[in-house]
Amino acid sequence: MDLRLPAVRGLRRGAVAAVAAVVLVLACVGTWSAVASDDAPAVHRSDQIMDMGGGVRIDSSYFTAGSAGRRPAVLLAHGFGGSKDDVRGQAEKLARDGYAVLTWSARGFGKSTGRIGLNDPRGEVADVSKLIDWLAKRPEVELDKPGDPRVGMAGASYGGAISLLAAGHDRRVDAIAPAITYWNLADALFPNDVFKKLWAGVFLNSGGGCAKFTVELCRMYDRVAESGTPDAQARALLQERSPSAVGKDIRVPTLLVQGQTDSLFPLGQADAAARAIQTNGAPVDVDWIAGGHDGGDLETDRVQARVTAWFDRYLKDERNVDTGPAFRITRTGGVDSTDGAVLLRGASADAYTGLESGRRTVPLTGREQSFANPAGASPPAISALPGLGGSGGLSQLSSLGIGVSLDFPGQYAHFDSAPVRDGLWITGSPTVTVHVTSTSDDAVLFGKVYDVGPGESRAVLPSQLVAPFRVTGARNGKDVTLTLPAVDHEVQRGHRLRLVLASTDLGYASPAAAATYRVSLKSALTVPTAPGVTTAAAPLPSWVWWLPLAGAVAAAALLLTGRRRTTAPAPDPALADVPLQITGLSKRYAKSADRYAVRDVSFRVEKGQVLGLLGPNGAGKTTTLRMLMGLIKPDGGEIRVFGHAIRPGVPVLSRVGAFVEGAGFLPHLSGRENLELYWQATGRPPEDAHLDEALEIAALGDALSRAVRTYSQGMRQRLALAQAMLGLPDLLILDEPTNGLDPPQIREMREVMIRYAAGGRTVIVSSHLLAEVEQSCTHLVVMDRGRLVQAGPVSEIVGSGDTLLVGLAAEIADPLVAKVAVLPGVSSATRTEGGLLVRLAPVTEAGGSPVDSPEPVASAVAAVGPGEPGVSAAPGVLPDGSAEPVVSGSTAAARLLVELVRLDVPVSSLGPHRRLEDAFLTLIGGSA
Repeated sequence: MDLRLPAVRGLRRGAVAAVAAVVLVLACVGTWSAVASDDAPAVHRSDQIMDMGGGVRIDSSYFTAGSAGRRPAVLLAHGFGGSKDDVRGQAEKLARDGYAVLTWSARGFGKSTGRIGLNDPRGEVADVSKLIDWLAKRPEVELDKPGDPRVGMAGASYGGAISLLAAGHDRRVDAIAPAITYWNLADALFPNDVFKKLWAGVFLNSGGGCAKFTVELCRMYDRVAESGTPDAQARALLQERSPSAVGKDIRVPTLLVQGQTDSLFPLGQADAAARAIQTNGAPVDVDWIAGGHDGGDLETDRVQARVTAWFDRYLKDERNVDTGPAFRITRTGGVDSTDGAVLLRGASADAYTGLESGRRTVPLTGREQSFANPAGASPPAISALPGLGGSGGLSQLSSLGIGVSLDFPGQYAHFDSAPVRDGLWITGSPTVTVHVTSTSDDAVLFGKVYDVGPGESRAVLPSQLVAPFRVTGARNGKDVTLTLPAVDHEVQRGHRLRLVLASTDLGYASPAAAATYRVSLKSALTVPTAPGVTTAAAPLPSWVWWLPLAGAVAAAALLLTGRRRTTAPAPDPALADVPLQITGLSKRYAKSADRYAVRDVSFRVEKGQVLGLLGPNGAGKTTTLRMLMGLIKPDGGEIRVFGHAIRPGVPVLSRVGAFVEGAGFLPHLSGRENLELYWQATGRPPEDAHLDEALEIAALGDALSRAVRTYSQGMRQRLALAQAMLGLPDLLILDEPTNGLDPPQIREMREVMIRYAAGGRTVIVSSHLLAEVEQSCTHLVVMDRGRLVQAGPVSEIVGSGDTLLVGLAAEIADPLVAKVAVLPGVSSATRTEGGLLVRLAPVTEAGGSPVDSPEPVASAVAAVGPGEPGVSAAPGVLPDGSAEPVVSGSTAAARLLVELVRLDVPVSSLGPHRRLEDAFLTLIGGSA
């Protein structure tokens, strides 16, 4: 199952349609070809057109490889808007793994004829049964009995749904692996009886328009789109072609892969499928991947490998194969500078926990609030936009910690929690009960939970997800329990949760008539924590075992050489308060006269700075740090620490602490005993260790009294950092301190570094996690191929952040570019490769002077009144005079999205033109 094209296309082009067709399989006419490959055996492909009757002809391809003999079969389905060609790569891999693989283009797609019918049991589902009939006659396919081949099915989105439906309709299907798909299409497109208008429109248009769909579906779409409200007939039409309609009949082993960044088919769809199929007694594994219809990483290679293992177990009966955990979640870390990829890490549980496991109560505060549903439901709030969630879209802004969601003042209510004391990991669907009163008979609300940083520093909407609710009979007031979007999201210590109930959302249809809603709390917010889910521990590094011995050898060498007098230049009084100055530093590779590991590097570090040392592998970072610590001798140039030239054993090195490539500890001793033993080995007085201060900064707590062998990787890293901080050195050097840590441990390490520097000391950190460097460091030094590329404050290297790149799906005329250039809050708009470069206007204070901010995009907050796009009001104040919650750090960017949609600009992506990753990759010229 190749998720790259079928998933993305299938996800972004899902369907609102129904097909009615008479199904008869007649003759097949095909051609054979051999697919050349460096890997034996060769794959043979046969293309054929299958006549399904009623004028419907299905284009298919059949793949086999290896020696003669029977083997299980796999049907691979494509995503909506795609064709059989999208899954060819995965088909060839499965063929080499010993399967007979059949792919096909569904009705209305590729070269297949017929009208699109959203997996109609009388159309597309019946087609699959005829494809299974054809497989049963192939001499290469293993049979369970005559006419019954051993067969599995896989596919993404549209193809995932047909896998589930076929398993419910045809008992010959033996195992399935559907991905990022729906269980109940009516619930997906009409959640809580609210019309998901943008996704429905994407479906219709990407399928080729009404002429490509069956008549009843076109009529249904026109009726619902015009009224804005789904009716019972529309729900029934979609439900009959949903897997939920045959849920009681799906009794085969099922691997459910669902996307966390998915406003089309959210995690709740897979949850409903898992619970139904488990009830039938079938094995079910659930895998939440990092991507989805709204972008992110689809983890193609890992998912394909897991699908193959699933079929090996349940089609080939290989009982020893590892199919993976019963429940797995992908969690994200930083960015790998070598390829710009987001770092991913798995968490798992022995059983699927569902969306309600480990409920924790989070009290909320807030008075009863009134807000408006504006006439025409305009301007609409923004959560997610179909088709804008890829690497250049909303997720890119979110990855920078800039909230891209927008709620207009006077059009929402909000309720806040107290700061979270110990951190909180939400895994599942939060719930809350509220009392709703409306001046109209019905009210439509959009519920979402924001993660708000300390001091309103930023507000992030996890996965950009929102849940709509239609409250009927609201005129007299009604208590309503809201089930909010299912997410997997860490809320860090000191952050607050904010419940927002808005009257509009760009992706959905809201009542056109103006109304006033009143909302008050009736319960606390309850959040699931899934205590059975644990993040995979990093493997214990080998240095834990060999480094103590190496350290003992190094200590003996130091004892022998430390007594030797070192001749060094006189101290420079002018640099007495400068932690570090490097001038013309060079180091050649061993046995080379002209190849340099470091060449002519010069930079200076001041007190209180947290300096990030960046560069791809081989840039010379570690060599520079080793010369700085006196471990190796430079071939040229000079290093001065507080005015003293660095030589091995010079006294000024006592003011330098270092963490390089981990630290060795005796596993049977406690953390405190290891630190005390280390300090004793230095020969310095115990009172100079400042042990308690170092331990307080490292925040190890009660773990200090436990044996180090019981420590997690994160605790070992913090203990090593505490060791480097013993004596409270004025200059602390850290080389890749976050290696092997999961996201919570990385955050803790970041906080330790910031706390240490807050005391006026200086920290130099070498790291490949660009997101961490951007959050932790005040200054940067970028190296490449041994040379210094750039040095300076982070804000200068990254750029001001006031420029956005708008990707375009099609060219636009000059007059439309001119309209964008004069939008409120826009300084200029110019064409560039792939789209428009939009520079936002500087944010001004009330008096009109520019705001001095390193992140103008993040601070450009302009309040817009209901129904009056572009009308500025006082930032942070609601029409009733109450304080406006800061639910987004990028209101200017979010407003730009609204205006672009209003102008019918064919936006395909939106993202910051420059961030640290972009700056880094630009500076090093792609050598990473």
